[in-house]
Amino acid sequence: MSPMSASVSVITWYLEQNSARELTPARVPEEASGVSVARAEVPSPEFSRFLYASVGADTTWVDRLPWTYARWEHFLGRPGVETWVAYERGTPAGFIELDGASEAAQGVVEISYFGLLPAFRGRGIGGHLLSVGLARAWDLAQRWEGRSATSRVWLHTCSRDGRHARANYERRGLRVYRTETGDEPDVPSPGPWPGA
Repeated sequence: MSPMSASVSVITWYLEQNSARELTPARVPEEASGVSVARAEVPSPEFSRFLYASVGADTTWVDRLPWTYARWEHFLGRPGVETWVAYERGTPAGFIELDGASEAAQGVVEISYFGLLPAFRGRGIGGHLLSVGLARAWDLAQRWEGRSATSRVWLHTCSRDGRHARANYERRGLRVYRTETGDEPDVPSPGPWPGA
């Protein structure tokens, strides 16, 4: 069997909240930590690709790596798509991407991506970023004219993601509603850029 045809068994968990009251916020970092969260209000394919590639470098996020500039631009420009970025003393530490753009599922917001760059993990930033991101998913319609009020927030994570990912989601009040197991290609982690 060639390395390209090797596969690995992956467990995928789907989690949801059906009310903003289900959100259990994490501790807010002290001001002295220099941690803040802000929305990237100008859609930027370059910045979003940097965040995606850097956060997913060691967890085999590969599906968007071949996206063209035009595809990134189209995705980010849809009404109801937002990127919220955590910073530590002005340095990007991670992001959460909200996708509330579906016309077919008004009121539903998917957390399409969430995570921290490796150097910023394990320091309490992720819980705070997820808390802010979930709160912004619940009030997304206030920032987008014509959007229905959020009635459901969902995401999926898998056994290839960070080892604390699912626990962080559950601590914030998300509940598993479906579990799937399947085989995926056993691709190497891409790193933040070729040769890194």
